Parts: sequence; C-alpha cells; structure tokens
Amino acid sequence: MLVLILLVAIGFIVIATSKWKLHPFLALLIAAYGIAISVGMGQADIAKTITKGFGGILAYIGIVIVLGTIIGVILEKSGAAIKMANVVLKIVGKKRPVLAMSVIGYIVSIPVFCDSGFVILNALKRSMVKQLQVSGVAMSVALATGLFATHTLVPPTPGPIAAAGNLMVDNLGLVIIFGLVISIITMLAGYFWAMRAGKIYKSGEDTLVDLEQDEEVKEKYGELPSTFKSFAPIFIPILLMALASIVKLAFPEMKESSLYGLFIFLGTPTNALFVGVLFAARLMPKFDEERLSGWVGQGIKNAGEILIITGAGGALGAVLKASGIGAYLGDVLQTLSMGILVPFIIAAALKSAQGSSTTALVVTSTIIFPLLASLGLDSEIGKVLTVMAIGAGAMTVSHANDSFFWVVSRFSKMDVATAYKAYTMATLVQGLVTIGIVVVLAGILL
Repeated sequence: MLVLILLVAIGFIVIATSKWKLHPFLALLIAAYGIAISVGMGQADIAKTITKGFGGILAYIGIVIVLGTIIGVILEKSGAAIKMANVVLKIVGKKRPVLAMSVIGYIVSIPVFCDSGFVILNALKRSMVKQLQVSGVAMSVALATGLFATHTLVPPTPGPIAAAGNLMVDNLGLVIIFGLVISIITMLAGYFWAMRAGKIYKSGEDTLVDLEQDEEVKEKYGELPSTFKSFAPIFIPILLMALASIVKLAFPEMKESSLYGLFIFLGTPTNALFVGVLFAARLMPKFDEERLSGWVGQGIKNAGEILIITGAGGALGAVLKASGIGAYLGDVLQTLSMGILVPFIIAAALKSAQGSSTTALVVTSTIIFPLLASLGLDSEIGKVLTVMAIGAGAMTVSHANDSFFWVVSRFSKMDVATAYKAYTMATLVQGLVTIGIVVVLAGILL
C-alpha cells in the first residue's frame, strides 16, 4: 500500500504538470497533502511537517539560489557572457568551431540558465556559421548540449544546488568538482553527436543569414568587460568552494588554525556566492537604479519560481520521510540491486514526462533522500554521485514539452523533425553516457 501511494503521487505530479499544466508548486504541495492523509498522519502533524520541510530546505539553500541567479543576470546584461565566448573561441581556435561552441556553452551555463545562454550566444553562433562555412545544425547542437551539460550537473545552477540541498550534502564543493569533471565527458558526448548530426541534417541557418555584426554587439553592450572581470563571478566562487573541500579532506589536523577557518568561511556556499556577486557588481557600467535595482531585481524574480518549487519539494520530502514510505521502498529496491540507477530512472521519467530539468532534479531528490541508506548511498560521496545520477536523468530527454527544445529549434531554424533527430537524440546520448560514468565511479568509490 505504501508503494502504491507513492506511485499514485508520482503519477499525479507527472500528469498534473505535463497534461493539465498545473504549476509544479501546487502539484508537489497537493501530492504532499495526499500522501500525508493517505498514510494516516495525525492532523496536527501534517501542516507542521509540510511547513518544516518547506522552510528547512530554503534555509539550507535559498540564499545560494538567489545569489546564483543574480550573477547570471549581470553576466547576461553586461555582455560578460559574450566576452567569455570570444575568449574561448580564441583559445580553442577557428579550426575547431564546433568544439569551441560546446566549450562556450559548457562555461556560460554554469551561472546562466541554458535558455538565456542559447539566446544571447545565438548571434555569435550564426556569425561563426557564416564566416567559417560550418554546419548550422552541428553548431546549434554543440551549443545546446554544452549548455545542457553544466545546467544539470554543476552548481551554482539552481537545479543541482536544490538537489544537493534536498539530499543534505554537507560539501557542495565536492558536487562542483565531480560535476565539472563529469560534465566535460557529457559535453564531449554532445559534441561528437553534433558532429555526426551536422553531416546528415540541414537547417535554415545553412542558407539564411541574419547576423548581429560586431558593430551591433558594441551598440548593444558598449565596450565588453575584460576577461578577468567576465570570468571572475563564476570561477572565484567555484574556486573558493573547491579549495574549502580540498582543505577539509587534506588538512583535517589544521582545524583549529585561523587559516583553516578562513578557507572554510570563504568556501561556505552562501559566502562564496556573495563574493561572486561582489565581483559581478564590477561588471556594471555604472551604479544606478537600472543596474542596482533592475538587474538585481530581475535575478531575484528569476529565482522566485525556483525557490517555491524547491520549497514544495522539501515539503514533499519531509512527508515521505515521516510517512515511512522511503524506508520501505528502499528495502524493496535494495533487493533489486539497482543502486545508483534508481535516481536516474526516476529523474529521466519525470524529465521526459513534464519537460523541466529543474523540476526533475528537485522532485527526484526529495523522493530519493529517504532511500539513501537503503540504496547504500548515504555516505558523502554517495550523495554527491546521487546528485550526478539525478542530473543525468534530468537531461534525458529534452523534447517538445521542454521550453529549451523550442528555444533551440526556433533560434537554430530547425524544423521539429530535424530538432528531434539532431537535438533530442543528443540529450538521450548525453544522459546515457553520463549515467554510465556515474555507475563506473560508484563501483570504484562506494
């Protein structure tokens, strides 16, 4: 009966969000109430459990999500994302434009949502297609899959941060390190598929040119920021969190020293992202109402929906834990020896059914948290690999119910059939390759 209740709840979330178009916040909240009532939870405990779960996850990760989205908006508005793309293009070289496009997407999507990243980099991509006479399909798929790789695997993107928070990962720096390394392989899987697709399929970009030339870019952004200013808001927080993780692992005997304390303080996610915001502020051409209130306000608005979905996911997770469903289902799944594949399968089912990678990451992590011990994934490394497995599922697959699918197909002038064959199949390849890597790592490290 407990398993049946959970399956009904998951089925409701999928149908409500994909078919009935109900907002995930309400779908998750209704599911939480439904489970609580179905298992006979006391009336006095239902509201207390739901509100505690909602508030607990936001206290843990809420500020980090807001700061990350503010950094993303400033990078987009200031032209820093374009500057980063130009720098990568110079490093990788014009002889490998498709690889350059993948790397550009990989970097830009760490702080910027993949939808926004594709839109702001589309002009650069088209210019390269025109100047270098390379396949428009290959370039579009390479950019989209590069963006998608870090979007689902690397904090401070909100989805992976929320998943790490729901799983109570103590060391976010480890999630970043594993995410950065694994997503390189994910990116390369998308790159190789892009190269293949470019030889088979054509898009409107291969014949139609509608370019934003250098003069127009300058008029839109003014003088682009320096390389250091552009990369600093992303990489300094990542560096601070990574260093804190390394210090914790390598120098535990220094716990009482002030230097150790400084590393841990700066590497705490909230503090590291706040430092990132301070560096992002240097990208503002001037400190006026439009930038200090408008740009920051847009970042806060962008974070709002993610915060309430994350909070509702936390409420659902708290109910699942209190109901005993998690422990029972974990015992059942343990006998099937599926381990790390369980979070991947659930996330892939949710992603394919309702379209949102962020929702798939949040919901799956709340379902999986009570199962961690039963699945043998309750160690710190186990939790980190679970985030990676959920991220792999959350990219499998992007199709017509995903807004990013339409951004890629429209801006790339691909018809729907071509987009399915070139882009949707690329996300399937990425997801399968990623979970393959995670399974190998789990076999070695767990």
